[in-house]
Amino acid sequence: MAGPAKPRWFRRNAPDPTALARMSTLLDGLQLHTVCQSAHCPNQGECFGRGVATFMILGDICTRNCTFCAVEHGRPAPPDADEPEHIVAAVKKLGLRHVVVTSVTRDDLADGGAQQFARVVTEARNYDPDISLEVLIPDFQGSLEALQLVTVSKPSVLNHNVETVPRLYPEVRPQADYQRSVQLLRNVKSLDGELITKSGLMLGLGEKREEVLQVMTDLRAVDCDFITIGQYLRPSMQHHPIVRFVPPEEFEEYKDIGVAMGFRGVASAPLVRSSFHADQMFARINQADDIDSE
Repeated sequence: MAGPAKPRWFRRNAPDPTALARMSTLLDGLQLHTVCQSAHCPNQGECFGRGVATFMILGDICTRNCTFCAVEHGRPAPPDADEPEHIVAAVKKLGLRHVVVTSVTRDDLADGGAQQFARVVTEARNYDPDISLEVLIPDFQGSLEALQLVTVSKPSVLNHNVETVPRLYPEVRPQADYQRSVQLLRNVKSLDGELITKSGLMLGLGEKREEVLQVMTDLRAVDCDFITIGQYLRPSMQHHPIVRFVPPEEFEEYKDIGVAMGFRGVASAPLVRSSFHADQMFARINQADDIDSE
């Protein structure tokens, strides 16, 4: 099943090869993976051109097999004990002020990789106490203890994506659980009510409008602060087909609805991805908080 043709309004110019080559050169030798490259993100040309990248820790092999994801799955290697130091080296080399760190899912590890996330945040804070750090974490199989390891390290934003509507989980995220993901976001606020939470979902997988609205309602019910909504793009013919290309005006409608629901930040457009312009979203909410406190 090939799926619908890409509409004219979705097409964009190929990324600047100079920007891609420059970022590849900067990252060379740092022994790090970027989700930008591993997930075939359509925005990597723009982000690399701005000197921005989302780092992926705990290797590049995932223990789960979600049908939308381009990251390889299989049996991963043990975590690299020096990875937090590699992240700090990248921060220094690239001159980053906002850092986004995600990971593959590591169900083979007792803590799901939570300690590695915490070490990355701690090492980056030791290097620069004022740096902003966003962590995009897996569900840790629902472990509250693992989640607490991350929250006590004090990231600036804790992101966990629900990805799609509950009805599609069996075919899109067969090893995940929608309620477990929503509960994780609820638990974050229980552990640290000041921590900014974020989640995201993809459209075009076969969801219905009312299902999307219910997900947004569920996220607000657990006090999720930020939401990102973007168009699913099929990494290969072996992945879940694109059922529909959602037009820009529908994304704009979801943005307006999200703002009305009370999300503190909403990014909704075809090419929006979880960490796309994450630095700008975080900066806007900080500016708003500063104004409110005056």
